[in-house]
Amino acid sequence: MVLLVGLNTDLSRIKAWWRTLGGDGFVALPPPTRSRYTQSDGHEDAAELFATQGIPETASFAYWHWQSHDAFARSGDLQGVLYLHWGGDHATVATGLGEGPPGYRIVDNGPRGAFQLDRVTATDADGLPDPEDTTGVRQFLSRIDEPRSRSTRSTEYDPLAPAEERWLHDRLADPVDLDAAARFAAPLEHRQALTPNETARLLSAWRETYAGRLTAWRGWRSVFLALLRQEHPEAWEVAAELGAEAAYALAAHPSPRSLELLRAWALTGDDGAVRGWFRAHHALREPDPVRAAATLSEELTARTAPETAQTGLLRALREAVTDEPDPRRSAGDAFFPLLLATIRFATDDRLPRPLRVAAAQAAADTADRVREAAGRLTDTAEAADALSAVERYETVRDDLLAGTGPDLTGYEGGLGDIWHHYRTLTPADVRWLRDRLADPATGVQGIAFCLELLYAHGEATEAELLALLPRWKKELTKQYRTTYTEWRHPLVTLTCLAQDLEHPAAADLLAWWAKPKPLWKEPVRLLTHLGAPDEAKAAELWEFIVSGGHDTGHLMTWVLLRARLDGTHPLHVAERLIGEPGIRPYVLHRVLIGVADPAQPLWHYAIDPRSHSWWHRAQEVADDPRLSDAARAIGMKAAREHHITRYPDQVRPPLTEGEVDAARAWLQARADRTAAD
Repeated sequence: MVLLVGLNTDLSRIKAWWRTLGGDGFVALPPPTRSRYTQSDGHEDAAELFATQGIPETASFAYWHWQSHDAFARSGDLQGVLYLHWGGDHATVATGLGEGPPGYRIVDNGPRGAFQLDRVTATDADGLPDPEDTTGVRQFLSRIDEPRSRSTRSTEYDPLAPAEERWLHDRLADPVDLDAAARFAAPLEHRQALTPNETARLLSAWRETYAGRLTAWRGWRSVFLALLRQEHPEAWEVAAELGAEAAYALAAHPSPRSLELLRAWALTGDDGAVRGWFRAHHALREPDPVRAAATLSEELTARTAPETAQTGLLRALREAVTDEPDPRRSAGDAFFPLLLATIRFATDDRLPRPLRVAAAQAAADTADRVREAAGRLTDTAEAADALSAVERYETVRDDLLAGTGPDLTGYEGGLGDIWHHYRTLTPADVRWLRDRLADPATGVQGIAFCLELLYAHGEATEAELLALLPRWKKELTKQYRTTYTEWRHPLVTLTCLAQDLEHPAAADLLAWWAKPKPLWKEPVRLLTHLGAPDEAKAAELWEFIVSGGHDTGHLMTWVLLRARLDGTHPLHVAERLIGEPGIRPYVLHRVLIGVADPAQPLWHYAIDPRSHSWWHRAQEVADDPRLSDAARAIGMKAAREHHITRYPDQVRPPLTEGEVDAARAWLQARADRTAAD
């Protein structure tokens, strides 16, 4: 996005104010460029600024990144809330930011949220904005569209005042402006207040303007819900055009017709459709949720639906049999009924095995949390029953989980959350990973995940190379961001494997990397040097590292490469770089922690403070007697800053209270060393 900014725009005024900030332990980082795309990048920029300007590491700071920068239009006008992220001490940052520049306001969302900067706007006696005031309209819509309560089953909104409802209806009067209408229709239909006349006019404009691509209009959900609620004759034709995207709305209005549509979509494995199918079937045909889930599970299996469909069905079943978590209770107790239900389903003989396997997978990280929560129950019989359920689960767990693995198509952060489970590979793990790589249906993310694990553990073979070679030119040469994962681009790993095996395909792969295009590959090309390492590769990598180029795994690659050449542990290679000119400390620190276990290096862009893997490696570095005091201090600093004791509810998978207590005890036992550092 290129901004054409004048001297009297929101952006120019905010930048002018921003330049006045700083002092008293607070630093305002310079406005962002595209290289500061996420919060991790912001913390990286702060570390680099502190290092180059001699600012104490304990200083607090604020910044916004390029995604936040989308709040500004090309003209420099503010078109949305500007989120200001921060690090360090929250109170120091709040004081440093103050109330914001004149004509703007800052909202403090507390120690776990970002600050928000927005314009100050005027409203009339009813609290309504001038319709021509775009900022005021945006703020009004944001206020009334904030749910009063939200759960897995429903979302509730406060009722509109008569003046507010009239104001919204006025905005939907002729002529129909679909772009604007999307914003005004949603808060009305959230209260089931769209009128039949409004719905009909919006439907006509929607189908005409977005023919063949109905979901491209952002207001479609409100209108479709109104069509179903009003039993409009065109509702089913629209549903067929929308496809599985319409599943949630159809489940909210169950009927024999919606049930058939949901079933057809569910058999393709669509998660939303599976859950909608269950809700509609449960409402119309089978009041017992377990029997309903068993029936659908058997049909999914008979129709060879994707395995992930069973996971969606399990989620729907759990939602049906448990109460919503109570936010007034601790996290461990609030989710106790849900976790216990999952454990029970894994051993419930009324359910088909595929659904019990899905339950066993979902419960893999929860047995200790259930056991701990059961110990806090005052009803001894209830506690004993829960503990018995855990014991039954643990008896069958290994059998149910043998030869299974995670959903490789889901959110990649979820795969990162379980990375620590693969620090060692069982024979069943190896077979599962190899089978996934041999499966043509496995996508790029899945290939990257599985191949990295096999390669790092020395389990990747020529069979995996041969399985992937037919796919590399058409599929693996595409851009795939791995900056925030524990695995590299799959073509990097495949090239390393081909070189290690001295396979003839290595020459073709290296020739492709040597070409100037596509441009995405240049930042990661040198990472292929980890395969069949030699001194020339080490020298080329080192030259790049000391040049100050942007590190996307280069120093870690060099450390691992050097360790292979020297026959030593990569920790000792990294340790020797402490204080080395040209080596950025914040990069070296994450590399030192990341290579603590060379059989599973951590490739994440930064030390991830919510990861089990990074916590355990930080501990190991801090306690390793083979390392220097300086190296162990780096591990100690990473451990102190990890969320496990500061914000334990942000660690994924969730922790038991015992794990948090053990982490605090570990840190406390080393308090003297921490103070010395």
